[in-house]
Amino acid sequence: MSKTLLAVLSCLVILPMPAACAQTTQPVASFYERLKNNIVRCRLCPRECVISEGKRGYCRVRENRKGILHALSYGQPVAIHIDPIEKKPFFHFLPGSVAFSVATVGCNLNCAFCQNWEISQAKPEDVRPRSILPEELVEQARKSGAQSIAFTYTEPTVFYEYMIDIARLAKASGLRVTMHSNGFINEEPLRRLCKYLDAANIDLKGFSQEYYSRICEGSLAPVLRSLEVLKNEGVHVEITNLVLSGYNDDPRLIRDMCAWIRDKLGPDTPLHFSRFYPMYKLLSLIPTPVARLEEARAIALETGLLYVYIGNIPGHEAENTYCPKCRRPVIRRTGYIVSDIGLVNGRCGSCGEQIKGVWQ
Repeated sequence: MSKTLLAVLSCLVILPMPAACAQTTQPVASFYERLKNNIVRCRLCPRECVISEGKRGYCRVRENRKGILHALSYGQPVAIHIDPIEKKPFFHFLPGSVAFSVATVGCNLNCAFCQNWEISQAKPEDVRPRSILPEELVEQARKSGAQSIAFTYTEPTVFYEYMIDIARLAKASGLRVTMHSNGFINEEPLRRLCKYLDAANIDLKGFSQEYYSRICEGSLAPVLRSLEVLKNEGVHVEITNLVLSGYNDDPRLIRDMCAWIRDKLGPDTPLHFSRFYPMYKLLSLIPTPVARLEEARAIALETGLLYVYIGNIPGHEAENTYCPKCRRPVIRRTGYIVSDIGLVNGRCGSCGEQIKGVWQ
């Protein structure tokens, strides 16, 4: 792998098993119902897996034990890292700050391009996690100097109970709470989580059901509904669209996606078009041509979106935030590094235009 590629991909810290660590239990899962013969139906995500006794759901981390569903990954993080908030990516949320980033194993999708497939597609017994209770993790985050906790790398939905316990404590301690998610979660658990959630970056992986079925083993409609719920609940929302040549880069679909974002979430919703690099099941696919990303950004701007970015190309001018009124840069970035913030109380320092975001 090249140094350039290493620079743009996430760097995970896979935690070793310490000699001694706090013991965590595998608590009863939230959002499930008991059926006949000790069978249960999970109600956490749109899959709504029907799970026989001794079996697990699609995510591999929720197990039926004698008719009771247990959350196997609770308190078992496999990745902890202190990242720039821009890496999530959030460009309109506490720019220049760092986030205490956390993940366990598991995911409720199986995207062919997954960057972190070694842990997202793993079972708890495949890795060597460290047991960390929510109280201990929040204390570590507070001492780290981070301004926020980010649930990221894998899909936070599948470690929902751990996430929400951490989020409660984090909010009480003054930390902000964020997540990078695929948005594939049912509405009731999402609304409960929103009570503690400050910001969410949702992967809108494409804008057709065919793409979601073929590439992600999922569904588009629930993701769109999650975006609407987050907006309705007052959570700061940004969207990431990983562009794959020949798969989800049809200009008509990109235009339709941008129009949906404009109409349902608002034209000031930040949208990140991210460059694909060969990964997981798509090692033979070329990196996304820069021209294709620039075309997608041009379509988004033409459609009326105000803040449109290109990611995974450090140094590209579309990493900067521009005032939608005077078009001058108000935040300059190179990769994950913020070099200048020209905002005054959330307004453009040149013309005074309000720039949507959480700045302090």
